[in-house]
Amino acid sequence: MENTASRMKLRFDDIVVGAEIPALVQEKITTQMLVEWAAAVRDFFPVHYDQNVAEKMGFPTVIVHGPLKCALLARLMVQWIGEEGTLLELTCEHRKSNLVEETLICKGKVSDKFEEKGCGYIRAEIWVENDKGSKSAIGSSLVSLPL
Repeated sequence: MENTASRMKLRFDDIVVGAEIPALVQEKITTQMLVEWAAAVRDFFPVHYDQNVAEKMGFPTVIVHGPLKCALLARLMVQWIGEEGTLLELTCEHRKSNLVEETLICKGKVSDKFEEKGCGYIRAEIWVENDKGSKSAIGSSLVSLPL
């Protein structure tokens, strides 16, 4: 998994509304990855690992778990804010299915920043898209950073 964010400490004062959050790229989701995710979260619905079931349900191949995309969005935000930041809220709506072997790209954009009670808060719109730019999950997040 690649994250284009540098390992430099993120500072609240440097955040600008409208700025893009460095993308997190998950190269080609494999069936093995989906089986491992299924075991971790105990979601063994066969459409996520059985080609025949997926085809019977109208998909060309197995599909990625929706909550896995949400977890990738959480990783996007946690890696961006670093150890000094805190992920306070994250929402995620699944809009389209992603197929095994697709590359998933998590992106975000700062939508607001404010200070309250001695802490800096940042709201962001976040989403997952495939390598063709089709958004499959959208959401938002709230993080805090020290001032």
